[in-house]
Amino acid sequence: MSEATVYQGQFGEFRIDKSDRLSVIIYRAGLMVAAVCFGIATFLAIKFPTDTTVLNAITFLYATFCIGLAVSLATIHIYLAPLHRLLQVFLGIGAVSSVVIGLQSSEPLALYVYNHPLTLFGVGFTFAALTGIYFKEGMCFNRLETKLLTPIVPALLLGHLFGVLPLVVEQTLLSIWAILFMVFAVRKLVQAIDPDIGDKSVFAYLKAQKKGNKLQST
Repeated sequence: MSEATVYQGQFGEFRIDKSDRLSVIIYRAGLMVAAVCFGIATFLAIKFPTDTTVLNAITFLYATFCIGLAVSLATIHIYLAPLHRLLQVFLGIGAVSSVVIGLQSSEPLALYVYNHPLTLFGVGFTFAALTGIYFKEGMCFNRLETKLLTPIVPALLLGHLFGVLPLVVEQTLLSIWAILFMVFAVRKLVQAIDPDIGDKSVFAYLKAQKKGNKLQST
């Protein structure tokens, strides 16, 4: 990582330093962990849908996936702080729901969620948070894979929730999701780091506005 670089932003000059770049590297590492875990879990779920040992392994992969996603959401650069917090809340709801279900059910988590679609009202928030990342990346960097993932993920989850998708369609969408997620994570590894940080002058401007609004309200 090079020394601090000065850029001209929308609201003035700003610097990108080593700590900024490190946060991007951590963000991308979290995405890669999540993508790898999701890809392996998808393969195992489709290949060995009735093997209890495999399904229990998927629970571990899901937990690691959530950790990777949490790391990414802690280090992602999003201009709108409320949106950033909302995605973190979504992940929290999904993670807590998963823990509660996992502790109460005698079945492996993946099998229980699959057989009880209403659990997606809790667990599904995990993937809503992930979809938020896809949407952000699609809007900021015009990424085809994340533009495709943004509708695919809710379509699959809602389709399963309402029982309107045949098994083969669900498996196909899940496979496409896993492949595109990995494509996204790999492409992030080779993308220039500084653009991922964004225009820090915008962050500073929004922060100053927030402080000004607080002062006016007191």
